[in-house]
Amino acid sequence: MEKLNALPPRNLDLYPNLAKDRIIVVLYVHHRPQYLKVVVDSLSRVAGINETLLIVSHDGYFEDMNKIIDGIRFCQVKQIFAPYSPHLFMDSFPGVSPRDCKDKDVASQKHCEGNPDQYGNHRSPRIVSLKHHWWWMMNTLWDGLRETRKHEGHILFIEEDHFIFPNAYRNLQTLISLKPEKCPDCYAANLAPSDVTSRGEGWASLIAERMGNVGYAFNRTVWKKIHNKAREFCFFDDYNWDITMWATVYPSFGSPVYSLRGSRTSAVHFGKCGLHQGQGEKKACIDNGMVNIHVDDADKVPNIASDWSVHIYKNQPGYKAGFKGWGGWGDDRDRHLCLSFSNMYRSTGSSSPL
Repeated sequence: MEKLNALPPRNLDLYPNLAKDRIIVVLYVHHRPQYLKVVVDSLSRVAGINETLLIVSHDGYFEDMNKIIDGIRFCQVKQIFAPYSPHLFMDSFPGVSPRDCKDKDVASQKHCEGNPDQYGNHRSPRIVSLKHHWWWMMNTLWDGLRETRKHEGHILFIEEDHFIFPNAYRNLQTLISLKPEKCPDCYAANLAPSDVTSRGEGWASLIAERMGNVGYAFNRTVWKKIHNKAREFCFFDDYNWDITMWATVYPSFGSPVYSLRGSRTSAVHFGKCGLHQGQGEKKACIDNGMVNIHVDDADKVPNIASDWSVHIYKNQPGYKAGFKGWGGWGDDRDRHLCLSFSNMYRSTGSSSPL
């Protein structure tokens, strides 16, 4: 995996020069090829995508996922693979160790080891790996990867069940340029509302609200603040990276963590189910393997005006406790593995060879 992670981006012959003010795009994926096809197709229609680098971060090595990425010709693209994945370590931690209890095993009856969550479920490596993957990815991108470790601009993060509108990249450039003046206290810029069911208000104004998990972009300054809370992130009892951030990391900053966005969404969450609800090889959460998202003409061109004022949503509800399901956040092994990612590129003070 580390050798694959060190490979240069593809399509350098097609796009030898990247824009100096580029916003790097990172696509965080699992193993849902039906979804990946949709988001890749939507990205191919995004104006400006050819000016930047697309990085696809995988939490396992899957040929059907690789084949889809191999077909990308619309920009530079690089794949990275989380090396400490239960998809690779199937018979040992972070996968299932021989003595681990599984599902709803009763330890005394099965003579196994484990601490079940409030629903009786023991640690589920496939689910717990979601948080491991996200934290490994963040540390690798900001501090380890050759292509990104010196990047001072914003990085945009999207997922395999996000449909990206054609105007997303240009709108994001506008938001980032307006943020210092319009919302100097905003930590990030978002392509979509924090309420994933909303398409936006449609007002002639900018919106400042809680950072959402669909199309969020921030810079190295914000990453350093997040990284300083590594212990809080890794020891919070929840496998969801976003709930962990909302419930413990952001509140520790001492002031509201606002993100700036437009009043029309530039990305939508289309997945009918999440990873925690499961998806076997023969199942897909897209009806008949298809997704129908209507894209208005207004969503094909930049639609954010620089003279708009900012409407602030204050006192938005957050999360005070973790979901603590599917084995919660595993056990001490998970917490310490997570924490080890925080020091991968900082323990010696030197850069990784990646």
